[in-house]
Amino acid sequence: MQLQAIKSPSDLKLCSIKELISISRELRQYIIDIISTNEGHLGASLGVIELTILLHYIFDTPKDKILWDVGHQAYGHKILTGRYNEFKTNRKWKGISGFPKMNESKYDSFGTGHAGTTISAALGMAIASKIKKSSNNTNFISVIGDASIASGMAFEALNHLGTTSANVLVILNDNTMGIDPSVGALKKYLQKSNKSLNEKNNIFTSLNIDYSGPLDGHNMKLLHDELLIQKNKKGPRLLHIRTVKGKGLNSAEKNQILYHAPGKFDKLTGKLYKSKKTKKLKFQEVFGKTILDLAELNPKIVCITPAMPTGSGLSEMMSKIPERCYDVGIAEQHAVTLAAGMSCQGLIPFCVIYSSFLQRSYDQIIHDVAIQNLNVVFCIDRAGIVGHDGSTHHGVFDIAFLRCIPNITIVAPRNAERLRNFLYTFQSKTIGPVAIRYPKGYSEIKKINKKFKNLKLFKASKIYSGRKIAVLSLGTLIENVNKAINSSIFSNEFSHYSFEFISPLDEKSLHEVFKYHSYVITFEDGTIKGGFGSSIIEFAQINNYKSRIEIVGVPHKFISHGDISNIYDSINLSYEKIQSKLENSLRFFK
Repeated sequence: MQLQAIKSPSDLKLCSIKELISISRELRQYIIDIISTNEGHLGASLGVIELTILLHYIFDTPKDKILWDVGHQAYGHKILTGRYNEFKTNRKWKGISGFPKMNESKYDSFGTGHAGTTISAALGMAIASKIKKSSNNTNFISVIGDASIASGMAFEALNHLGTTSANVLVILNDNTMGIDPSVGALKKYLQKSNKSLNEKNNIFTSLNIDYSGPLDGHNMKLLHDELLIQKNKKGPRLLHIRTVKGKGLNSAEKNQILYHAPGKFDKLTGKLYKSKKTKKLKFQEVFGKTILDLAELNPKIVCITPAMPTGSGLSEMMSKIPERCYDVGIAEQHAVTLAAGMSCQGLIPFCVIYSSFLQRSYDQIIHDVAIQNLNVVFCIDRAGIVGHDGSTHHGVFDIAFLRCIPNITIVAPRNAERLRNFLYTFQSKTIGPVAIRYPKGYSEIKKINKKFKNLKLFKASKIYSGRKIAVLSLGTLIENVNKAINSSIFSNEFSHYSFEFISPLDEKSLHEVFKYHSYVITFEDGTIKGGFGSSIIEFAQINNYKSRIEIVGVPHKFISHGDISNIYDSINLSYEKIQSKLENSLRFFK
């Protein structure tokens, strides 16, 4: 049977082991073919092809529930569960998601995108099944990597799982990699010999979880036989398999970090295609080079990242000053409180976390940093719309969930040069917690120089003076707003104020705005509920201003995946939609 003929796992069950091996080769090649042109998360899915095929072959899905932790490795699962043709739309605008989504397929048992969630979810499902007195033959299967299982939430779930009789099978996919290499003592423990891991009291059996493994996750016959055994077992159990991230593409096996999500590449050689020619640096590159320069000037600077050194631009600092740059693994809560402890001892910690992952450390931000008014700089990477990863990764809530916390200064630089100089300014001032947010993608900078200057804090900038409508842009949206105003034949009707500080606000500029304008429109790349625009409405209400205020930003819903340009246009943040909005607003004065 050929891969294209498999419309569901029931078709797969008709195959022999020999045919499954053939299908595994087809499946790998199909993923390589599609991702080479569409882009996406390559290495993780290539590493679990045999496991994916055998889970659907041996277990009775969708009655048996497979939960893919994080979800980067679920491409093969999607293809085998009726989405062979749809996979060509993977991560595209109005196409299927790059992650499991419950509303996309009955085979997607639980939506994922962040790490460490599936053991908890599988246990919850198993307990619910017992309470409902459903069949105890249902298996709840968490497929989780060695980087994810080291997260605090996964340990909490294992601790609970071992006290139950829940029919949960945890499959530990051990490839020694997250996006970057896995870190920590658990990684070293899992690399012990087969004999020592099978001793009576290993870490999992000590938690009352039956342990099997480790075994070769690419040996179809061996894995087949073991999964049959696991299917017939009951209660909490863990199967430890060892795999190779990027298996089947030589270049992906050799450079697992780069081929986690490599962009476009030659499907035959694996050679990466160069992106469109640009000399501009990404914000992440600007940040990484800047923080290294600052760390070399200021010995008190330390950096912390939860498993994102490459993506956050910290690899060079980690290489050159490893004693002051820490990858703590998928442990955002620990990262924040670690930074708090460092601050207590006089260091200047820069805690570098993607916006959508900062959510995971909310209590620590409040309890350990803000209440104690500690000098921690939160560098919020991937703030705003991020594109193809979709709703689990858009960084649109950080303003709203941080703005309500006392003591925190929140700043959104309008360009990368300002980002550099704000970082320089904040490393020399002690003003308590600071959150500095910046987007994914290319900046205006082509070459880094090592010159810095202190910036005035808490000030907005007046870009244009107009006669009727005050336009307030936040951070890097200055570019689209400026372009919209400049493109309009009514450009002299609009005042434009560029705001960078959300908390505290520049109240002097706001008094000017409301004194001279009866109509105010705000633009932001965060949620309109509780964000920058909401703070402007609050200011107007407190000061009894009666001007009309309109907020334009991310709507109060979860935004899907696709090109950033498509998404911006759909939520009225493209310069064309901003121009249209501004010109239509002039009708207010007729």
